Amino acid sequence: MSASAQPAAAARIAPAEVALLASVFVVAACGLVYELAAGALASYLLGDSVLQFSTIIGSYLFAMGIGSWLSRFVERQLIAQFLRIELLVGLVGGLMPAALFIAHSVLPASALLPFRVLLYGLVLLVGTLVGLEIPLVMRILKRHFSPRYALRDLVSQVLTFDYLGALVVALAFPLLFVPQLGLVRTGLFFGLLNTAVAVWALWLFRGELRRLRAHAAACVAVAGVLLLAWAQADRISTWAEDRFYGDSVVLRSSSAYQRIVVTSSTAGVRLFLNGNLQFHSRDEYRYHEALVHPAMAAHGAPRRVLVLGGGDGLAVREVLRYPTVEQVTLVELDPQVTRLFAEQPLLRALNADALHSPRLRIINTDAFGWLDQSREVFDVIVVDFPDPTNFALGKLYTTSFYQLVDQHLAADGYAVVQTTSPLVARRSFWTVATTIEATGLAATPYHAHVPSFGEWGFIIASRRPWRQPQALPPGLRFLTLEGLPALMQFPPDMARVPAEPNRLSNQLLVHTFEEEWGRVHQP
Repeated sequence: MSASAQPAAAARIAPAEVALLASVFVVAACGLVYELAAGALASYLLGDSVLQFSTIIGSYLFAMGIGSWLSRFVERQLIAQFLRIELLVGLVGGLMPAALFIAHSVLPASALLPFRVLLYGLVLLVGTLVGLEIPLVMRILKRHFSPRYALRDLVSQVLTFDYLGALVVALAFPLLFVPQLGLVRTGLFFGLLNTAVAVWALWLFRGELRRLRAHAAACVAVAGVLLLAWAQADRISTWAEDRFYGDSVVLRSSSAYQRIVVTSSTAGVRLFLNGNLQFHSRDEYRYHEALVHPAMAAHGAPRRVLVLGGGDGLAVREVLRYPTVEQVTLVELDPQVTRLFAEQPLLRALNADALHSPRLRIINTDAFGWLDQSREVFDVIVVDFPDPTNFALGKLYTTSFYQLVDQHLAADGYAVVQTTSPLVARRSFWTVATTIEATGLAATPYHAHVPSFGEWGFIIASRRPWRQPQALPPGLRFLTLEGLPALMQFPPDMARVPAEPNRLSNQLLVHTFEEEWGRVHQP
């Protein structure tokens, strides 16, 4: 070839080269989405825990390693093999969220083993296929564009696009795709992207592929299946969630932080976050009266109150019973929760329109960060976070967090913390008490029976000893002055046990909580 012809040849192959590198970006994005979707589904369906995400991610990465190792045995028809793998990844990975939702709904609640086998089987299969992709792309690039690449340049370019794709999707998955599409459609969308890569490879290398029509038919078939599933995604999610929750699902929403489901039946309304029950309208008044009033009434005349968590407005409803309260500050991470409970008539009725009170200020941000930046002081602080099922929540039960609470508490103020079940998770409950005391605050533990949850615990933290209030607001359905002392008494099966403080550096409460509640959920 003459010197003048060489640039022309380079120009002809440039589009294919760019397309292959772009496919690396898409392949990396799709592969990470399937990993994140599997971890999120395991948390939604089996409980939001460190164990679920850790084992899913570990299994997926292990499978990718197996796939990379197996790629050495693919020696012929690299492009055809790459095309087939893309279609398989798109089909299996794209349908995985829908398949797991359906399986979880069809299988009995006690049949956790078959569901786990299916979950990890799909994770290992998809991970192995994803592990095959990048080595094949590198070999295709090397074979077709070898004059343009030294090995180090080839590895550098491919891995650069691989990591860029992972970065983009890691940010977009929780902030864009899941809130806008939901998990089922997110999986299908990226399955279609894998299929698009296969179609693009078919077009680029149509002159080299054998059985071109068969490959084209396979692309059309996979795309058709995924598009059909896309059209039925809402029906799949509705059917699966209706079977899972039992009651009629009247509201379902995905935010950047969690899956929000509200059910309704003749028995009442229930709120679930990531599949975990947050309240039942038939007895939530017991929980929220026990959470709020022992601290509020003991103070006597609270003016400024801080509520951390509790975006449903039910704790705020109880706080607003006190005429002395001038301002309530609600710090809730998820704006979707406060929006739903401020706008939906069914939910507004539950919190008595508390989120529309002129005395209320709503701040949607991370409570830990807000406390670190704010300099405000409050008479009462109500801490109503979900249980410490993972490290993100576990940090809100550490000495570091309670030190921040102490800094925002008036000298004569009280803080109260919801603190799981002292009966089911006895060591976890007393770990929180020990953690509060490790910050120099006095801890006053108590408990109440909430039928939907069983025996439930709370702890008042203060610089002065808690005192029996002289009066309670009118209209309470559960708490009485005469009954308060009984809440402070712990029978032998809930009595204090030795525990170490929960610190940011160890997060031991998360492990303890997982261990204790895990025993309850074992078949």
